[in-house]
Amino acid sequence: MTPEALLDRSLLSVEYRTVSYVTGPLVFVENVHNVAYNEMVALVLPDGSERSGQVLEVAGATAVIQVFEGTRGIDVDVTRVRFLEEVAKIDVSPDMLGRILNGTGKPIDGGAPVIPEKRLDITGSPINPYMREQPADFIETGISAIDGLNTLVRGQKLPIFSGSGLPANELAAQIIRQARVKSGEEFAIVFAAMGITHREAAYFMQQFESTGALERVVFFLNVADDPTVERLLTPKAALTVAEYLAFEKDMQVLVVLSDMTNYCEALREVSTAREEVPGRRGFPGYMYTDLSNIYERAGRIKGLKGSVTQLPILSMPDDDITHPIPDLTGYITEGQIVLSRHLHRRGVYPPIDVLPCLSRLMNLGIGEGKTREDHRAVANQLYAAYAQGRDLRRLVAIVGEEALSDTDRRYLHFADGFERHIIGQGDSGRTIEETLSIAWELMSELPIAELKRVRDFIDKYHPTAGGQAGA
Repeated sequence: MTPEALLDRSLLSVEYRTVSYVTGPLVFVENVHNVAYNEMVALVLPDGSERSGQVLEVAGATAVIQVFEGTRGIDVDVTRVRFLEEVAKIDVSPDMLGRILNGTGKPIDGGAPVIPEKRLDITGSPINPYMREQPADFIETGISAIDGLNTLVRGQKLPIFSGSGLPANELAAQIIRQARVKSGEEFAIVFAAMGITHREAAYFMQQFESTGALERVVFFLNVADDPTVERLLTPKAALTVAEYLAFEKDMQVLVVLSDMTNYCEALREVSTAREEVPGRRGFPGYMYTDLSNIYERAGRIKGLKGSVTQLPILSMPDDDITHPIPDLTGYITEGQIVLSRHLHRRGVYPPIDVLPCLSRLMNLGIGEGKTREDHRAVANQLYAAYAQGRDLRRLVAIVGEEALSDTDRRYLHFADGFERHIIGQGDSGRTIEETLSIAWELMSELPIAELKRVRDFIDKYHPTAGGQAGA
């Protein structure tokens, strides 16, 4: 059937046999009519099997289609292409909690099919700025370096910058196990794994199943040998489910995206196949816009109880924080958590280097009634004392520890204790009260005169001042 013979697409399904070119995950179809950008496509192979795809670009009468299951075996002479007149959608339901899905949202855990309550467009729509509610209240991750010094706030997007070989996956699994909100509120986690190895996938499944965390997790799994194009849909499908649970089911939802570097590499691969002019490091110039479309789907909406909070994880190539992926991510998001190779080599876990870390919205989620009244002051004091201790380490390498004053030696020992007891907590979780109590114990090693940032709380929380025990 040729396009010229068709009079009305609404009455008759359109099939084309005008595939002209196949390159990488892309198929070029000529002489198309009334085809829309992002429209879903079915490709029928000679053996009768079907593959799904999506219109990536329409130029005149030529449509460029990205094929989700790969283009191997596609014969340009006999493959039929059918345009489905709808955009990419995903079936959503509260029953998705506890399920393992592929990158496009289809169950792969051997369980029964998900009975959909709705079918939603995965592209989503940005939150109207006028309707955005300011992020507030914190999500307790159980990680002292995050909860105490770089608090994650509901509605925030706070990325974790990792490097090759650093335990980002272990940290992600630990946060998913331990994260919680106020009692009485429904909490869910949407975890999207993109381009991970089968070994990493097995690790996550074992962790979730053995700890019971899977019951509150919707797990999207795209492994390294899955189609590249499917990787581009994974975060969008995950965020669609998160928005449904948050804004229609009134849940507090934490979205963990790992690894955004694999997503960006897939974006570059498709861009190269389209023969687009490359930008910095070969990535497409529109990568900033693409990442914004993902990250800006976090937030809260006025009048609704739920929230979507994002914790994207990305690996910095060559540990380069100026690489386009972490660089653009830092522009869009509200801070960063940075993992340190130096701390990792010293056996500190989780190896979070708090000095370059930042949570720009921290003050909105802490304080009396949310965490504790002294939280901000304690974080400031810890940061200042640790920074001074780090500076003294460099000085000791030149002049030796004997040249230091007694106060300087205390700061030096404080830096060691901070890394052992605050940062290096191991794989056990802590409440915010426990984190602050350990912080006061550490600060008690410094002269009280040096605790300028917490002076208003010394009488109440200092373990020795005034003979009172720490709270």
